[in-house]
Amino acid sequence: MIPIVIPSYEPDERFPAILEDLRQAGMGPVVVVDDGSGDDYQSFFVNAEELVRESGGVVLHHEVNKGKGRALKTAFSYILENMPDATGCITADSDGQHTVECITKCMEALKEHPSNLVLGVRDFTGEDVPFKSRFGNNLTIKICSFLCGVKVTDTQTGLRGIPREFMRDLLDLEGERFEFETRMLIVTKDKYPIFEVPIKTIYDSKENHQTHFNPVKDSIRIYKIFGEIIVKYLFSSLSSFVIDIGLFQMFCIFFAGLPSYIILSTAAARILSAGYNYMINYKLVFKSEKNHASSLTKYATLALIQMGLSALLVNMFITLLPGSPEFLYKIPVDVCLFILSFYVQRRFVY
Repeated sequence: MIPIVIPSYEPDERFPAILEDLRQAGMGPVVVVDDGSGDDYQSFFVNAEELVRESGGVVLHHEVNKGKGRALKTAFSYILENMPDATGCITADSDGQHTVECITKCMEALKEHPSNLVLGVRDFTGEDVPFKSRFGNNLTIKICSFLCGVKVTDTQTGLRGIPREFMRDLLDLEGERFEFETRMLIVTKDKYPIFEVPIKTIYDSKENHQTHFNPVKDSIRIYKIFGEIIVKYLFSSLSSFVIDIGLFQMFCIFFAGLPSYIILSTAAARILSAGYNYMINYKLVFKSEKNHASSLTKYATLALIQMGLSALLVNMFITLLPGSPEFLYKIPVDVCLFILSFYVQRRFVY
C-alpha cells in the first residue's frame, strides 16, 4: 500500500478536482492535511472527507498554519502509526500541478525502487514556464549541486515518492515550511538514492499559477540552508587556517637555518591543523556517516596534496620575491586552495 499525501492551505476549486480524479481512478488511501486554512475554507475539507473516505483516507487538521514541512510531517506520523502496510507514500500538491497520470508514474517508480527517493521532475525549458520559476529552479540546482553534492532536475517539486524508513527519518528533520523539501534532498546523500520521473509541467497561465510560496520569505529560508553550509565551512577552514598559520610561524622559528625549513614548517603545521579540520568537517560541515577509515584515508591524501602545493607555491614565491615574511605569501596561496578543497571534500571525501 502506498498512500497519497496532499497538504493544503486555503485551497480553491482545483483541490476537490484532484481528489475526485483520484477517487475515480481508485487510488488511495489519500491523507489530506488542512494546514490551518480557517473557517472560510472548511467546506472544501468537509467535501474532501467524503471524497477520500472510500479509499480509507483521512483529513487531518492544524488549528493554525504551520507550513508545508510541518503538514508533511503530520501526515508521515499518521501513516507510520496507523498504516503498518504502507511501504512509503506519495506527496502531491493540491493546486492542480500534479495529475493522476503523474502521481501514478511516481507510485510505480516507488514500487520498483522502494529504497529510493522518487522525484516527479518538471521540464523548465518550455515557453509557457514563467521566467522567475525557470531562473529560480536553475539557480537552486547549481547551488545545491556545488554545495551539497545533490544533482537533481527539479529541487522544489512537491510530487515525491518517499520510502517508509525515510518518512521516519524526516520526522526529526529541521524545517517547517517550503525549505523542508530542500533539506529532504540534502539528507538523502549516502542513504537514499534519488530516482527521477519526468512529469507534466502545468501552470494556469503565462503569468503564473496561484501559489502560497512567498518568493521573498520562502526563498530566504531555502537559501539560508546553503548559507549555513558556507558559514560552517568558513568557520572550519578559518579556524584551521589560524591554527595552521600560528603553528607554521612557530615552526619557521624553530627550524630556521635548515635548508628546507619552509617545507618542514608547512608539513608540521599542516599535520596538526589537518587533524582538527578533519573532525570539524566530518561532524559539523558535511555531517558524514561514512566509515572513518575510508573518509580519513581520502582526507589524508587530499591534505598531503594540498600541503605539497602550499609548500611548493610558497617556496616559489619566496624564491622569486624574497624579503617579505613567509606568511604573506602563504595566505593567498591557501585561500585559493581552500576553495578547491571544499569541492573535493564534498565530492570525494565525505
